[in-house]
Amino acid sequence: MKNKSHSLPVAHAQRVISEVVRPLDMKEKVPLKEAFFRVLAEDITSPIDVPFQDNAAMDGYAFSARGLDLGIKQVLKIAGAAFAGHRFEGTLVQGECVQIMTGGVMPEGCDTVIQQENVVVKDGTVTLPAANVAPGANVRLRGEDVKAGETCLTEGTLLQPAHLGLLASLGMAEVAVKKRPVVAIFSTGDELCPVGTPLLAGSIYDSNRYSLYGMVKRLGCEIIDMGVVRDDPKLIRAAFLEAAGRADAIITTGGVSVGEADYTKEVMADLAEMAFWNISMRPGRPMAFGRILSGERQTCVFGLPGNPVAVMATFYFFVRDALYYLMGTYPAPLPHMRVKTVSPLSKRRGRTEYQRGILAPNEQGEWVVRTTGDQGSGMLSSMTQANCMIILPAEGEAVPAGDTVEVVLFEGLV
Repeated sequence: MKNKSHSLPVAHAQRVISEVVRPLDMKEKVPLKEAFFRVLAEDITSPIDVPFQDNAAMDGYAFSARGLDLGIKQVLKIAGAAFAGHRFEGTLVQGECVQIMTGGVMPEGCDTVIQQENVVVKDGTVTLPAANVAPGANVRLRGEDVKAGETCLTEGTLLQPAHLGLLASLGMAEVAVKKRPVVAIFSTGDELCPVGTPLLAGSIYDSNRYSLYGMVKRLGCEIIDMGVVRDDPKLIRAAFLEAAGRADAIITTGGVSVGEADYTKEVMADLAEMAFWNISMRPGRPMAFGRILSGERQTCVFGLPGNPVAVMATFYFFVRDALYYLMGTYPAPLPHMRVKTVSPLSKRRGRTEYQRGILAPNEQGEWVVRTTGDQGSGMLSSMTQANCMIILPAEGEAVPAGDTVEVVLFEGLV
């Protein structure tokens, strides 16, 4: 892995990360309720047909359409009822039907259900209007959703609520999933003050670690919160070594730009095999990525900038995907839209810029975007106002109001 000291284009840096990060190969079985947002460790083959038996898709009356001319009115005798969980056990003869509820098992010999609102019930009979139902209507056939022996989910699937429901429909009480990545996080800097204590002159509260904690937690990773490490090379080195022995990834904030007390960069250069130190983007240029190797073990290292907005931007566009790779899955593409900007956008050619935006419909119902205002990378409050990032490509320049721009949505991501 080559150490690149110059600024990498965004796409190049993303590609480097995808090539370096290796999925964790450990797996475990967990109860189905605990499998949400975990990654499947093996393909799932259905042990049964789903539905397991033919059943009614509507409340109504089940009958056999064989031998009946449904083009004319028919009168059928009601022979009984079938409810979900309570099937009709009798035997029908031609000209009889069974009242049936949605999910009820189809009585033997029945192949059609007519909705109850489409019939006339009187004196124990049901009158079917002419041409009101087709043979085979309103029946869920055995195995029409999933057939026994069919592969219905594949290894690497990130389990969402619908997946849990599908697994439950197969009768699975537990499932094999991949190990959760363990992520160590810490901030560096003598100026950082713990929350809950009085703010001293020249100090700032350690906000970055809390943003990081929330973003990592949202991905379902296990977190080792190592707090604040002071600007002391020995302490920073000890923190990296401890984290590398316990975690699959290390994320730090601060200390990777050019500065007298940026000891983090020195320690990373000594302990880790670094892939790059800078990215050609704003905010977030001073971002470092590499790995600490110990035998077969690899711990990914991310050195994020110290400015709060830059921390969130670099996590959003680089670290997020890397953690998904560690989990053993590939993240879905980020949701993009092309919309008009109502704000003029300043931009310098040569670097990709991400400006915080507010996406909303205008009076005509068209989606448009405007900036949150000042785009300083220390203005964390702007991230609470924004619901998207406006992407300004490296080769582009300033964008006037009224032009179309590309935005990437935040919802569900940061």
